[in-house]
Amino acid sequence: MDKLAKGIEEMKEHNYEQAAKWFTEAIDENPEEPLGYINFGNLLLHMKDYERAQRFFERAIEKDSHAATAYYGLGNTFYDQENYARAQEQFLRAIEEGLNEADVHFMMGMTFVHQDHQRLALPYLMTASEMDEHDIDIQFQYGLCLAQNEDIEHAEKQMNHVLQLEANHSDAHYNLGVIALYKEDADAALKHFNQALEIQPEHMLAANGKKQLENLLDN
Repeated sequence: MDKLAKGIEEMKEHNYEQAAKWFTEAIDENPEEPLGYINFGNLLLHMKDYERAQRFFERAIEKDSHAATAYYGLGNTFYDQENYARAQEQFLRAIEEGLNEADVHFMMGMTFVHQDHQRLALPYLMTASEMDEHDIDIQFQYGLCLAQNEDIEHAEKQMNHVLQLEANHSDAHYNLGVIALYKEDADAALKHFNQALEIQPEHMLAANGKKQLENLLDN
């Protein structure tokens, strides 16, 4: 096992100091190889040391301007600091440089969501959902984006798909309740709000939806 692989294993075990040691040795031995800098950047990102993480990813890009995973790491650094416009630039560059994985399309979509550009987010979230059909977070965010784009039928199908992956997904039940209200099906809405609250008793949106619906039905 080479030093980068050893560092990654230590990182998975949360042995960050040991991981840093292996990555440092790998960089010292191969200072022109971008992977050492990328892995050290990922370690620093994981530790929320954003300033140093950015420097390591930028150093990797200096070594190889086509290092797609360096742009992805840099994008995550900006995303975690809520600098979504700069994150978007980096994720797009990662895709352009050939990184074609669900995560980068998902993150690209989420940068648009955070900037209230739901329509622009949709194709990226759709691509991510097609590439990883079993990632619950991706599938849920895609369903939410469909609903925000007023594609109610597909949003409903998507939220039901989320429940197939995780039956106890309170937010999926809540959103199905909202969709049922939109379709004027009060019984289905109440059922979903109740299910959301059964799973997560402190679900404020579901509690509020249930209360308003019950007041409406009482009048």
